Amino acid sequence: MSVTRQQVEQVLAQIELPDGGTLISRDMVRALGIDGGTVRFVIEAPSPDMARRMEPLRAAAERGVAALSGVDKCSVVLTAHGPAAAPQKPAPSLKIGGHPTPQAGPTKPAGVDKIIVVGSGKGGVGKSTVSSNLAVALAKQGRRVGLLDADIYGPSQQRMMGTTKRPASPDGKTILPLHAHGVTLMSIGMMMDPDKAVIWRGPMLMGALQQMLGQVQWGELDVMIIDLPPGTGDIQLTLCQKTQLSGAIVVSTPQDVALIDARKAIDMFNTLHTPVLGLIENMSVYKCPNCGHESHIFGHGGVAQEAAKLGAPLLAELPIDLDTRLAGDAGTPIAAGDSDMARAYADLAQRLIKDGMA
Repeated sequence: MSVTRQQVEQVLAQIELPDGGTLISRDMVRALGIDGGTVRFVIEAPSPDMARRMEPLRAAAERGVAALSGVDKCSVVLTAHGPAAAPQKPAPSLKIGGHPTPQAGPTKPAGVDKIIVVGSGKGGVGKSTVSSNLAVALAKQGRRVGLLDADIYGPSQQRMMGTTKRPASPDGKTILPLHAHGVTLMSIGMMMDPDKAVIWRGPMLMGALQQMLGQVQWGELDVMIIDLPPGTGDIQLTLCQKTQLSGAIVVSTPQDVALIDARKAIDMFNTLHTPVLGLIENMSVYKCPNCGHESHIFGHGGVAQEAAKLGAPLLAELPIDLDTRLAGDAGTPIAAGDSDMARAYADLAQRLIKDGMA
C-alpha cells in the first residue's frame, strides 16, 4: 500500500524547529511529491543562516518519512530564501563598461574551443535556467565549461549558481572569474551593486561585454555557454558579428505568443550567419506531484513544429518543475543533483556532446 501525503505531513508536523513551531506549522515544506514508494520534498528555510542550522532537522525528516510503511526511498533537499552573504564592493581600480576598443574581426577568448549562445525572443521562458543547468550538466559529463551572463540589464546567474563573492582584479585590467558547481563563471551582476539599475547606452554595453570576454582569465575551456538577454538587440548583434560563435540554442515555451518572438530570434541568428544548433521547449508540461496528472498549461508541441519547419533539432522538452525553481533560487542548479530533472539536463548535455556541439 502506497504512503499518502497525509501520512508524510503527520511525520513532518512532529519535527520541531529550534525557534518554535514545526516544519508544517511554519509552512517550510515545498514540492512534496509521492511516486510509488519514492517520496521527495524540499525544506525551504527563511534565511541561509537558519538553513545552515537545520541540517539535523532535514536528516530527521528524511529518516522519519523513510520509516513509514510503503516508503522505499525518501529524498529531502534543504534550501533558503535570500542571498547567502552580504555583497562585497568591486575592486575600485577596475572600471566596468565604456566604449569598446576596435577589433579587426570576430575573435574568441584564448583557450576556449566552442562558444554556444542561449537565446530567446522574449523574457520569462526560462532561458537563464536552461543556461545554468546546461552548463552544470556539461561539467558533470567531464567537459571544461564556462558560463557568461551577458544579460547586462537583468543578470541572474550569480544567484542561480550560488556565488556571492566579487571577481578579483590583481592589476585593474585582468579579471579573475569565479567557480561554482564545476563551472567557470562571470556575470556583470558580480561587478555591480545588486540594488542599482544598469542604465547604459549601447557603447557602454558593448564595452562591458568586450571586457567580460577579453579581460577575464577563462583558462582552457571545451565550451562556453553565453546566457543572452531576451530579444534581438545590441548585445546579440555584437556577439554574432564580433565573436566566433559555434552556434545558438533557442529556448521557447509552446504558446503562440512566445513562438512569435522565438521566430524573430531564429531569423536574427540566420541573418547574422550564426548556426541554430536546435530548439528547446521549456515549460512543456506540468505533472501534478500528488496525483501524477499531466497538464499542458502553455499548450504543447509548438516548438517541435517550429523545429520541424526549420529543419533544426528539437533538443529537449523540459517540464515546469517547482524543484527547478527552488534549486535556482537557492544557488544550486537542479542539474547538480540526481532527480528526474537532473537526468533530463544530463540527456541534453550528452546529446550536445555526441553531436559534436559541446
